[in-house]
Amino acid sequence: MLPFVKVKNKSDLIKYDLDINIFKKYDFKVLDIIPVRKIYILETDKGYKVFKRLNYSLENYNFILKGLEYIKSNGFRRVISIDSTIDGKPYLEWKGELYCVMDMVDGRESQFSNPIDVEMDIEGIANLHLASEGFKFYNTKRNICGNMIHHYRIMENQMKIFYGIADMGKNNEFDIMFKSIFSEIIAQINKSIRILEKSCYYKLCSREDKIVLCHHDLAHHNILIKDDKAYFIDFDYAVIDLKVHDLCNFINKIEKNSYYDFKDCKQIIKNYDSINSLDEMELSVLYGFLTFPKDIYDILRNYYTRAKEWDYETFLNRLQLKIDLHESKEEFLELFNKEYLG
Repeated sequence: MLPFVKVKNKSDLIKYDLDINIFKKYDFKVLDIIPVRKIYILETDKGYKVFKRLNYSLENYNFILKGLEYIKSNGFRRVISIDSTIDGKPYLEWKGELYCVMDMVDGRESQFSNPIDVEMDIEGIANLHLASEGFKFYNTKRNICGNMIHHYRIMENQMKIFYGIADMGKNNEFDIMFKSIFSEIIAQINKSIRILEKSCYYKLCSREDKIVLCHHDLAHHNILIKDDKAYFIDFDYAVIDLKVHDLCNFINKIEKNSYYDFKDCKQIIKNYDSINSLDEMELSVLYGFLTFPKDIYDILRNYYTRAKEWDYETFLNRLQLKIDLHESKEEFLELFNKEYLG
C-alpha cells in the first residue's frame, strides 16, 4: 500500500519526459510510475523513489545539495537523500532538462491541526536549524539575509501595481474586495517595515549563530512523520536567512488553521526555544515578520500575475477567508507584542 494519495497536476507533469532510457541511467529497475502532485513516484526493485524535474538552474541545485550535505554532516539526517546515476552524478541531464531521483521517505504528511504532529514538526525544525548554522555558499541569490526590509518595499510597490490592474479591470467581486482593503494592507506593510527598522534586524543579520539554511516552504506536505519524528522534503525554495524567517513561515501556517489562537504560537516558541534558543532581538524581528500580510499578498500576487491556475471562485473564497481572519490576526499580534516585547 502506497503511503500517499495520488494527486495529478497536469500542467507540471506534462513537462516530464518519461523515456524509458532515462531510467537506464540508474542502478534500479522501474516497475511502475505513479503521478503525485508535481512529481512521479517510481516503484522499483530497490523500493519507492521520487522522480523530479528540476525547474531551476544547476547552480541552484548545487546550493541545495551542498546544504543537505552540510546538514547531514552535522548529524541531522531527516532530510531527502539523492540517488546518483550509474555515472556517479546526483542529477541527470536529458534533452536540455535536469532531473533527479530521491529515496522516498516512508511517512505520512504532517497534520497541522494535530498538536502532537506540530510538536514533532517544531522539534525537527529547531534541530534542522541547529545543524545548518554556519552554512555558506557562493550563490548570493539564495542568501537573502539582511534583504527583508528591501523585499517588503518591493512588495508594497507590487501591491500598488495590482491596485492599478484592479482599477482598470472589470470590477468583479475580487477586484472590489481587494480595493476595499488596499489602504489597510499598505498600512500593515508599512507597520511591518517600521517594526523591523526599529528592531535589531541588521545587527541580528551580522550574527552567524542566528543565520541558518531556511527550508522556506514548510507546508504540511513537505514535513513527513515517520517513527514519531519529522522528516523534511522539497528544499527547492531553500535560502540562507535568519532562523526566525522559517519560524514565521511555520507559525503563519499553523495559526491560519486555528484562527490565530495565540496559545498555539506560545507553544511553538516554547518548544523551539527549548532546543534552539531565541533571544529578544529575534523575537522582535519575528514580530515584524509576522506583521507583514503575507497570506493576502500571496493570493493577490497569484491572482494578478496568474501564477496559480486556480479557478476564479477559489481565488475569491481564499481572499475572503483571509479578510475574515484579519481581526483575529490583529488580536494575535497584540498578544505577541505584550507577551514577548511589552
